[in-house]
Amino acid sequence: MQRRQFLNTATGAAVALGSLGLVSYASAGENVSLRGPIMDGDPLTPPARGKIRVAFAIAPGATVIDFAGPWEVFQDVHVRDRGSTMNEMMPFRLYTVAATSEPIRASGGLHIIPDYTVDNAPTPHLVVVPALRGNAALHEWLRLVAPETDVTMSVCTGAFQLAEAGILNGLAATTHHDFYDSFADKYPEVTLVRDVRFVENARISTAAGLTSGIDLALRIVTRYFGVEVAEQTALYMEYSGTGWQV
Repeated sequence: MQRRQFLNTATGAAVALGSLGLVSYASAGENVSLRGPIMDGDPLTPPARGKIRVAFAIAPGATVIDFAGPWEVFQDVHVRDRGSTMNEMMPFRLYTVAATSEPIRASGGLHIIPDYTVDNAPTPHLVVVPALRGNAALHEWLRLVAPETDVTMSVCTGAFQLAEAGILNGLAATTHHDFYDSFADKYPEVTLVRDVRFVENARISTAAGLTSGIDLALRIVTRYFGVEVAEQTALYMEYSGTGWQV
């Protein structure tokens, strides 16, 4: 892809990250500034039967739109050739995961009772990490599940949680523009990419602030089911943003 080629040219050769099978297109510690998303994920294969399990990490202070935006995207996907009933045509199963079963307060005071804890959550195909106040249990859970997911994605300063868990090391990533400098200073082993809606590696992706999580979620829908399904999802949502497209 053009942006991938540009990033290769601008920042050097690709670096494989062994155990997770991830790829970085910049040298760690560099700062890259681009326009438009960086897309480097191959098509994803959904389960032949059953649901694609999507775990939304939550903790006190979780920014609502960071997880509610992708939640809305995934819940609105309909794939007609997956079955004859509405339930069969809705391919994603969504649930929240927290360190404990105690209710949490998200941004604006939204009260959430977690569906699962990190100790009993179903193994996810996808993980969504919004901006939130992280904790050691969450970081350990991310380190455990990320190698087995199709995609682990963050939104906004959720990238700090992925970096704290060590799963962004050697990769390119982005975060909310207000936190570029603090992220770059704290995680020099991660290549910060500025001025993009999202950065996609093979299995770890990061979105910028707030609504950019919708774009990254639509991109993931495209990887599973093609651009037409993603377009129909965006149309149903009356979402006019094009940041998820090539």
